[in-house]
Amino acid sequence: MRKALLYLLVILTGILFIGRLFYLQIYDDSFKLQSESNAYKRIKVYPERGHIYDRNGQLLVANQPSYDLMVIPRKVKPFDSLMLCELLSISKQDLIKKLEKARHYSPRLPSLVVGQMSKIEYASLQEKIRKFEGFYIQKRSTRDYQTTIGANVLGYIAEVTPQKVKENPYYQSGDLYGKSGVEKSYEEILRGVKGVKYLQKDKFNRDIGSYKQGALDTMPINGNDIKITIDAKLQEYGEALMVNKRGGIVAIEPSSGEILALVSAPSYNPGLLVGRQRSKNFTKLYLDTIARPLYDRGLQAQYPPGSPFKLLNALIGLEEGVINTTGRVTCRNGFHYGAKKPLGCHCSYGASNDLNKAIFASCNAYFGSTYKKIIDKYPNATIGLKHWSDHAKSFGLGNFLNNDLSVGSKGRIPDDKFYERWYGKNRVYSTFTISNAIGQGEVLTTPIQLANMTAAIANKGYYFTPHIIKEIKGEKIAKKYTTKRVTTISKEHFAPVIQGMFDVYEQPGGTGYRSRVKGIEICGKTGTAEVKGKINGVTTQLTDHSIFVAFAPKDNPKIALAVFVEHGYWGGRWAAPMASLMIEKYLKGKITRTDLETRMLTGSLQEEYDKYISGEPFTINK
Repeated sequence: MRKALLYLLVILTGILFIGRLFYLQIYDDSFKLQSESNAYKRIKVYPERGHIYDRNGQLLVANQPSYDLMVIPRKVKPFDSLMLCELLSISKQDLIKKLEKARHYSPRLPSLVVGQMSKIEYASLQEKIRKFEGFYIQKRSTRDYQTTIGANVLGYIAEVTPQKVKENPYYQSGDLYGKSGVEKSYEEILRGVKGVKYLQKDKFNRDIGSYKQGALDTMPINGNDIKITIDAKLQEYGEALMVNKRGGIVAIEPSSGEILALVSAPSYNPGLLVGRQRSKNFTKLYLDTIARPLYDRGLQAQYPPGSPFKLLNALIGLEEGVINTTGRVTCRNGFHYGAKKPLGCHCSYGASNDLNKAIFASCNAYFGSTYKKIIDKYPNATIGLKHWSDHAKSFGLGNFLNNDLSVGSKGRIPDDKFYERWYGKNRVYSTFTISNAIGQGEVLTTPIQLANMTAAIANKGYYFTPHIIKEIKGEKIAKKYTTKRVTTISKEHFAPVIQGMFDVYEQPGGTGYRSRVKGIEICGKTGTAEVKGKINGVTTQLTDHSIFVAFAPKDNPKIALAVFVEHGYWGGRWAAPMASLMIEKYLKGKITRTDLETRMLTGSLQEEYDKYISGEPFTINK
């Protein structure tokens, strides 16, 4: 039995060897290709990246031909380095560094030497490339921006990092990939799939045609086109309004969560990050630590929300049953509590305000009282704070929105755990945290979060996750962008708050009265947020931020937005007029208040910013 088993094992082993030899000799060309490697060249064929369109079909990003000089280090033979440097317009030191980097990456795989050469540079080099064995020219496409707007939205492509190459086998050194914006969020959809082409070479290392008549070639698959939710005309208008100002404007369609405009100021022309000057231009933008044009203020900047946050406290107060629409609070120039400095207010002394008037007149006394009632409703402040923060977080505040944008910040809605970490258990009471009543204190929000909160109010209690993708050719967008997110506030409580927002514009005492638009029913809320920063290392009270949130029309709203203007004095000075212009532009397609438009377009806050030489004009977190 053992003897038979031994014979069987020998026979099976022989069959395996014979089968493997047969496959290698008859079917597998890999070893033959290796032996013939001096006669052919294997190059990657790059696909065209998908085009990017705005929501109305306007082409924003296309492609243009580009040429890269590649090198395979082990195939390099002695060459005239000075000639090559002259052809490439680079120094010999730069060339040496690039070749050392290529050898370090891989002596056998191609690496980028100089990317995105112009047609003229390509033509000059192509005539003499045969003199530089081991080098070859790789044709690919790079981005061609059909617009000067939306740099923070569209993003840019750049050379892959060594870490990216290690993490993802699709990429090789010298490849380009989406580094920010839509280019990054939808990289796998936009990039396509690379192909391979084999070229026959002669004894002078010149290409003389396809190897084996292209039998081994594989065609690249171009990337998918996408349509984004941005309205290019509205985006362009928002960026024009924010010239010589810093801050962000985010506009959302409440019925879908689609982002209509995502403005960050100051911005830059996306075309600066294309071509041979890309690295130089990027460095200049990156090192501008004062204006910070690469910093997306609409998504990343965390500001105290100011008075727009009173809308949320009104809704929480109604839901918790501690206020109603008829109850009144007498304002004596602010909310007074103990011996501490009161929350100052601009209401006339002795004004008796109900919910409606408290909203359109922005009464601090009313909302200080409301916040205190919410927290004190429960056995202790810890429990009260938890309930309060849970309500606020249901509007998408205090956390990432789980959207398809490449960057973002969490903001902050302080809860019981936050205060326990800072001050210990049972040491926090309602008046200690009273600044939360008016959107100051420990509360921080990003412009997109505040715009989303406004959309949830417009929808009377729900929102869709804000997103930038509208359509992917041949695919469906993710289900999470079409799923309702319901807040903890009952629907019936929204009507009186919305009426108060409407009266912000319509009542003579409303804080947005001067910015109303004939023929459009706008609901809004101004905000003026105190802010501290460092100047020469000293904590200093800075000029307030100007804030405004709004949606329109009042019934069946089509747009909700938040406007933040850093150090813009007060909400009605810059943010409210700009918000009303954005709404009119989107809903009417034209502006009727041309004098206001001119003032907003030509107005500048640069002198204000020049005061803050430290480059830290943001809130100091506690």
